[in-house]
Amino acid sequence: ALDGVTLYEPGELTLVAKAGMTISALETLLDGENQQLTFEPADHRALLGSTGEPTLGGAIATGASGPRRLRMGAARDAVLGVRYINGQGEILRAGGRVMKNVTGYDLVKLMAGAHGTLGVLSEVSLKVLPCPETEATLILQGLSDDAAVAALARALGSPFEVSAAAHDPAQGETLLRVEGFAQSVAYRIDALKSLLGGEARVEQESEARWSAWRNMEAFGPAQGDVWRVSCKPSDGPALALRAGALAVRYDWAGGLIWMLTPEGHDLRVSLGAYDGHATLVRGSGFARFEPETAGVARLSAGLRARFDPRGLLNKGLMG
Repeated sequence: ALDGVTLYEPGELTLVAKAGMTISALETLLDGENQQLTFEPADHRALLGSTGEPTLGGAIATGASGPRRLRMGAARDAVLGVRYINGQGEILRAGGRVMKNVTGYDLVKLMAGAHGTLGVLSEVSLKVLPCPETEATLILQGLSDDAAVAALARALGSPFEVSAAAHDPAQGETLLRVEGFAQSVAYRIDALKSLLGGEARVEQESEARWSAWRNMEAFGPAQGDVWRVSCKPSDGPALALRAGALAVRYDWAGGLIWMLTPEGHDLRVSLGAYDGHATLVRGSGFARFEPETAGVARLSAGLRARFDPRGLLNKGLMG
């Protein structure tokens, strides 16, 4: 009963769907109108060794945001409204079906990324966007982590509208995706090559590459724990050096680092103090989320007390 679209207006770039609708079904529907989800949600079944189909509600509840977050914003930025059931069984709505200014507390963005600790999503209203005419990826070769992060920062600071920026130390590749009209894409790729210099090649139609990247398929068959580290991009290379990781991948121009570590390795201890946090995606023996500071913990506890006073919803998951 929590499957299907309740409203879709392609001309208005808005869609309302029930939370149990699968991402694959939703993307098929949008593809028929040459439209797409803005936040590029990942499918981590290969990474986690899990089954089942990722759903819209799951993507929003976990705040799943792929490489396009750099340009189009996070999952929460695509959500216009939600319908949910709180811990007292009350059916509530927040937001609406169009973008509007919010005064007071933005409950829509609060629900996005709460991992179901404040309510169970039953319906989500989204803004969608037209698919680009084409895309291409500029691949810089042989850069160190420091040089790669610096190059990604230069690219993002340019006027050439990069939609994804990543670095793969294992392959020695630094990746910059450009999307849009074919003539514009060709011009911006050439401009980025001139701006950044060095050895580079261009990969046309690189959708499969970015799909594997956002799904982190490279870490799927590897033994070990998998972590997501959010940090300042300039801090990334130093963090990677002291992480004790088996492998790392940089996304969001270095602001997100995927790390594969030996099983049972306490990554948070290795990283020490820094401006960011580490989330355990695959593994056991550690809290999934970074422990909250005292002030944030008080705010979180206050919110949960209002939304879920009996502690029924994913108790203890986020602090």
